[in-house]
Amino acid sequence: MSSSGDIRIPSRLPLLLTHEGVLLPGSTMRVSVDTARNMQLVRSRLLKGTSLKSTIIGVVPNSRDPEHETEELPALHSIGTAGLAVQVVGSNWPKPHYTLLITGLCRFRVEQLLRERPFPVAVVQQLDKLEQYAGLDSGDADVSSELGELSQRFYEVALQLVGMLDISVPVVAKLRRLLDSLPREALPDVLTSMIHVSNKEKLEILDAVSLAERFKKVLPLLTRQMEGLKLLQRTRKPRLDDDRRIIPIRKGGGLAPGQLSMEDDGEEEDSDDTSLLERRVRGSNMPEAALRVCLKELKRLKKMPQSMPEYALTRNYLELMVELPWSKSTTDCLDIRAARVLLDSDHYAMEKLKRRVLEYLAVRQLRNSLKGPILCFVGPPGVGKTSVGRSIARTLGREFHRIALGGVCDQSDIRGHRRTYVGSMPGRIINGLKAVGVNNPVFLLDEVDKLTKSLQGDPAAALLEVLDPEQNHSFTDHYLNVPFDLSQVLFIATANTTATIPPALLDRMEVLQVPGYTQEEKVEIAHRHLIPHQLEQHGLTPQQVQIPQDTTLDIISRYTREAGVRTLERKIGAICRAVAVKVAEGHKATKTPSSSSSSENSCDVHTLFLCSGLLLGLNPDPRCMVYVWSILLCHYSQPPQVSERLTLPGVAIGLAWTPLGGEIMFVEASRMEGDGQLTLTGQLGDIMKESAHLAISWLRTNAKAYQLTNMAGGPDPLEGTDVHLHFPAGAVTKDGPSAGVTIVTCLASLFSGRLVRSDVAMTGEITLRGLVLPVGGIKDKVLAAHRAGLRCVILPKRNEKDLEEIPAHVRADLQFVATSCLAEVLDAAFDGGFRGPAPSLAPPPVLSKL
Repeated sequence: MSSSGDIRIPSRLPLLLTHEGVLLPGSTMRVSVDTARNMQLVRSRLLKGTSLKSTIIGVVPNSRDPEHETEELPALHSIGTAGLAVQVVGSNWPKPHYTLLITGLCRFRVEQLLRERPFPVAVVQQLDKLEQYAGLDSGDADVSSELGELSQRFYEVALQLVGMLDISVPVVAKLRRLLDSLPREALPDVLTSMIHVSNKEKLEILDAVSLAERFKKVLPLLTRQMEGLKLLQRTRKPRLDDDRRIIPIRKGGGLAPGQLSMEDDGEEEDSDDTSLLERRVRGSNMPEAALRVCLKELKRLKKMPQSMPEYALTRNYLELMVELPWSKSTTDCLDIRAARVLLDSDHYAMEKLKRRVLEYLAVRQLRNSLKGPILCFVGPPGVGKTSVGRSIARTLGREFHRIALGGVCDQSDIRGHRRTYVGSMPGRIINGLKAVGVNNPVFLLDEVDKLTKSLQGDPAAALLEVLDPEQNHSFTDHYLNVPFDLSQVLFIATANTTATIPPALLDRMEVLQVPGYTQEEKVEIAHRHLIPHQLEQHGLTPQQVQIPQDTTLDIISRYTREAGVRTLERKIGAICRAVAVKVAEGHKATKTPSSSSSSENSCDVHTLFLCSGLLLGLNPDPRCMVYVWSILLCHYSQPPQVSERLTLPGVAIGLAWTPLGGEIMFVEASRMEGDGQLTLTGQLGDIMKESAHLAISWLRTNAKAYQLTNMAGGPDPLEGTDVHLHFPAGAVTKDGPSAGVTIVTCLASLFSGRLVRSDVAMTGEITLRGLVLPVGGIKDKVLAAHRAGLRCVILPKRNEKDLEEIPAHVRADLQFVATSCLAEVLDAAFDGGFRGPAPSLAPPPVLSKL
């Protein structure tokens, strides 16, 4: 369809009114259809038509805005273009409309409008006749010489315009081929649709029916386009290749006078910048493999124009390679005595962690090439896992960098992105090395147990190479794509539990358990670190407020139940805020010691506050020291947490381990008439449900030996009886085997009607034969029992070795009963033993307040 003479359009055409542009013969244009008349034309002719004739429509320019369409048809332009609809696409967003792809065929004149609704149809006359151009390429003597000269001149100007463009661009190459293949009469319309012209100018070209007139109108447009390209080329900074730069040289080796232009200055500046980058690359002491890659990228950078997007990517890559600490490291402080003093001053307790760091220093003294260990601190929140990592870095004299891994679900955060992606960047490991500037820092991988999987990969799997001492000497980041040695980095990971860490990753780390603190350790930590820090944060001084150790112990035992010290620090902060208010108000003491002490329990907080300084014999100054009594705590904090008492049969105290530390757990049981069913509540997991069924089966088997009866006095405890077993805190999911002995004791108390000792807690797994098997988390569980004020702990005999980790003063306060079978558990859990006669139901010992 390149020659319009080969086309005969219908004499009647439906008209498509456009306002977005002007369609010229030989060009293609997308038209958005959203007006009522045009949409009806598309539905009636284009979507339902099956023949080629039905897809030929008349495209007529329309100056009226379609948003102001009225019932009356606007005045039609007399000249239009017959077009072939080659594609129709419909959409309902943001409103129903169609998008047409139309190829222009030839011009036509509107002779008569036949109808306006539902879409306009007109009688048209085809204007582009083949006879009009017949002599351009054939040399016909009847063709005027003026038209031939115009067409040749037009062709030459078109060649010049295409020659100014980059022939490597596919569109430009295609345009160059079109100039030789298209007939000369089609060139004005085709080139007009490709260069930058306004719709008004296109409309003038459409109205130019005469070919000579069309050549004359398009020639100035081509000339204007060429002038614009020349101006654009002059404003851009030229970048010539070195072999095309010719600079006159004087004898003395300098430049000839007046020969150094601004362009030369820019080129020299770029050359100096690239040379400086090359010197930095060669002086970075990077390995041979990395150096070869950098020099190759640098060679590409020199041949690359700055306007290319890849130029900035390549330069950023080279600058990162230069900034990485390939051979820069810090010297370790190997003084073990100084390290011990520094660790003790920063952290109280944590003897196992300190001992491991000192062992590393000792081995480093004997062997300098020791690889960095990969440690994993596992413990409840608030015990100082992150802060001890920072202290280790300070002890060794190394740089410290923390990488938070909680919620990370993309492996690219560890390995980086490949440079083929837009916005690619290195992973957190390489970014951390760039930030610290040395290749042997201390990296803290915080919350490694909270990594998650996603469609972007598994970051835990990406850490396998990082945390493997046999592999991390050649860690390859996707962005760098060259190996980097991580063997000198000291990796420390932190986690609350190892249950969610993949086994392969856990196997690569040396796990160090960080259990909770005892009450005595918390008191020391509070007075060494927490209280001074809170006083500083609240603008107070030790001369203005003092918190004695008795008060601190009261806060710990009555107002906090945690393995760490975060809640304790918040309680101390609440006291400091209350004291700060009084100090800022400038109250003066008005009461005497006798008047305040006589009614200590009834006086208000203001009186207690003001009298505290008088009891110490201090002057009642507005800035006087405030001595915090325990009785003041009820005003500065929430009411203390008080535990329950075991006053009914069917209640026992168990010990549980959680990621937040050890906890005591009350197990309750009741029975009622029924058909022998067991009901379990409290969001129990499958393992705890199995432990409950094991306990019932063992008790039914040994009911006669222990004189256990049902509600009717029969020998089978479940005959005609339903049992309900409940674990309080029903909103918390519970699971694990260590509640087995507690369930047996609770049910034995229920069936026998005897009370369990209220100062006893227990833990251990059971079997169907009545054996007690070892469990984990003994230290956390024992500390929880000690915090609760219990006096006796029943645990499996095979867990006796775990008692060595418990502080001596805690072991001195508690009595431990190591058992190997359930008979020993029951004898220890009941006063006088479970086999002996039942004692009278005197009031049981009261469990101390928490």
